Amino acid sequence: MASAASSRQVPADRIGAVRRFNRFYTRHLGLLDEGFLSSSLSLTQMRVLYELAHHQQSTAAELCDSLGLDAGYLSRILSSFRKDHLVDKKESPKDTRQTLLALTKKGRQVFEPLNARSDEQVRNILSTLSPAKQDDLLHSMQTLETVLNSGTKSTTPYVLREHRPGDMGWVAWRHGLLYFQEYGYDGRFEAMVAEIVAEFVEKLDPARERCWIAERDGENVGSVFLVKKSQSVAKLRLLLVEPSARGLGIGKQLVAECIRYARRAGYKKILLWTQSELAAARSIYQNAGFKLVGEEKHDSWSRKGLVAETWELKL
Repeated sequence: MASAASSRQVPADRIGAVRRFNRFYTRHLGLLDEGFLSSSLSLTQMRVLYELAHHQQSTAAELCDSLGLDAGYLSRILSSFRKDHLVDKKESPKDTRQTLLALTKKGRQVFEPLNARSDEQVRNILSTLSPAKQDDLLHSMQTLETVLNSGTKSTTPYVLREHRPGDMGWVAWRHGLLYFQEYGYDGRFEAMVAEIVAEFVEKLDPARERCWIAERDGENVGSVFLVKKSQSVAKLRLLLVEPSARGLGIGKQLVAECIRYARRAGYKKILLWTQSELAAARSIYQNAGFKLVGEEKHDSWSRKGLVAETWELKL
């Protein structure tokens, strides 16, 4: 019996789009060339060398698992490496049934120039792009990796930190781009966000207001702001989590930080303004104890029939 996943109907145009991207990507990086970067090694052989170079010792089973290779295919690659004196093998002192593999000095001499050339190839590609387009590319790659690895729980930690120079521009840019891509909001939404962050910087009260940035692997992946509305009321604003980092609990943690800070600062209530179609954010607010207290229909940012919602949390 076919599994649920295999029995799903996938439109032919989507299959064609993925295959078209695969053809473009392999051609763009020269992956169809007979040898990796004009060397005598194939791409797969280079990947095996890379894994061995980044681990002092590995077993064949570990290589199969990390690379997703057939055991017989890997065995043939390793045999050729041993024949060329690129790899040594020895018995594991902990388990005599296991064989440990490691690059020889010659193996590293073969690997390191090719690895440097691979870095240079990517550097040349990125150098043709503006910083903004580089960011777009990296975020798209992160999203692709996250989607295709959706069945594997990420163990990469994230940190929450206060804002620093450059973060405000990032907040406006990512809100503008993501809300356009996901909801069709036009440039006026980005302009509104830019006004909010500019006012935050210009009028910041460090004792009662704060921005948190979520950072993962050195990249910004989320934001939230707590700003003063009155002496007793704070506003939660600009909650955002990058698509590549969703499902890690970052949004929940950002909201929790706002609530803890608001209590310490002496606020009695937190208000927030959102849209009814932002289901993930609404779920976070509801689970944190916020209550829906107002709704208003509006036509904004090139969208008609939007419903603005006001939520509040009494502290």
